[in-house]
Amino acid sequence: MRSVCLTLPTNRPCPDTIAALGEEAAYAADHFDIDVHLLVLDSCPPSVHAAHAEAVRRLPAHPRITPHHLDEAAQRDFLERVTAHSGSAKPDLLLDLMLPDGLSYGACTNRAFLIAAALGCESVHRRDSDSRYQSVDGRTVFPVHHELLSIGARAADAVPVVTESTLPAALADRRVAMVGSSFVGELSVDVAEIRDADPGVYHDVVSLWAPGHWSAERKRELVEESFHGAGTASFVADHSLLTLVDPMRVDMCNIAFHGDSVSERVPLPPARDTIGSDYFLIHLVHDAGLPGVLHNRNIVNYHTGERRTGPGFLAYQTRFAKFLLSMLHFHFVYDRMAEAGDTLLDRHGRARPAAVAALARRSTGLDPAENVRRLDTLDTAYRRLGGRYADFADLLATRRERLLDEARGDMADFALLTEAWEGLVGAAKATPLALPPGRTG
Repeated sequence: MRSVCLTLPTNRPCPDTIAALGEEAAYAADHFDIDVHLLVLDSCPPSVHAAHAEAVRRLPAHPRITPHHLDEAAQRDFLERVTAHSGSAKPDLLLDLMLPDGLSYGACTNRAFLIAAALGCESVHRRDSDSRYQSVDGRTVFPVHHELLSIGARAADAVPVVTESTLPAALADRRVAMVGSSFVGELSVDVAEIRDADPGVYHDVVSLWAPGHWSAERKRELVEESFHGAGTASFVADHSLLTLVDPMRVDMCNIAFHGDSVSERVPLPPARDTIGSDYFLIHLVHDAGLPGVLHNRNIVNYHTGERRTGPGFLAYQTRFAKFLLSMLHFHFVYDRMAEAGDTLLDRHGRARPAAVAALARRSTGLDPAENVRRLDTLDTAYRRLGGRYADFADLLATRRERLLDEARGDMADFALLTEAWEGLVGAAKATPLALPPGRTG
């Protein structure tokens, strides 16, 4: 019987989300011949962690569901043992990239990938704590339904379980590497306040995530499409498409990756304080020609209040600015991955980490002039908005050189982690998640 990992990384209070995740795990175990490892990776302070622990304890027992609730101390213990046995000459640096002192969307999911490998899971199914499932006529619409129908299957064998297929016949023998959907509700990036205050400033800011050489028309189209997910329409009936999934059509709150094809081969960029850094594998799956399934069991996205408080606002805007700067390097890598196509895969149809690491490393040599222009545009736009946005512009002005250096350094870290990833995954598969009592190593 295969095992899968249904995971929720969180750094905010979300006991209701944990309860809902438990319901999704039960649905998966009741409808499919699988064992489910329900994994909550908790970076919250002790009082919140305690509430989460109680939520996990209250989940109904199921013979084929095993819950795991790990605080950062437990995660660190596991990662210390994995990095020490990874064969890397820099285990301490790898540990810092896996569990950094600060927020990292990529690193938290990378930890889930390694823990899933340790637990013998074939796939990882990720959800977010600031989202919830749709319900129709009292029935909860769980994305795991579509994920488990096809993840890891030969594409040809997935055809009968999807609504339709546009996958080229030449790719029929490759495995379904990713199954995903999007979200409905609030924008995925918390910039609606800017849009409502000044649509012109909103265009100037959001267009900064496009490549610098794009035409004004292409940037306008990107702005109109960005961060909206699947819009606001509620779920009515199932639809699934076997295809090369457009990265703009899926979201990391609603995604599943096949381990052997992709998530055990290449990690996510571990950049700190950078939104969007966890979307890299979606692009890799598409550009390498790996089959995916796009379904319509969209998750409902919402924003928590903390990012609109004083300190929370400054922190979130910093993460957004770093996202915009990261695109100089990511667009370079994405363009060359698209050119490389299936040469990104080995003869078994699995992603080749060396090819990805080489492109990431090449991107660190780019001229930062385009990012200097991004910072100039962001400064002008936020000063037009005034108020706390102007205050953030003042803060940004004091950090310009550091932010430019960090954008480059984050890609160098990604290259290093990618080069070490196979060793880390191999070590994880030989490392127990928790040591038996009395053992120290």
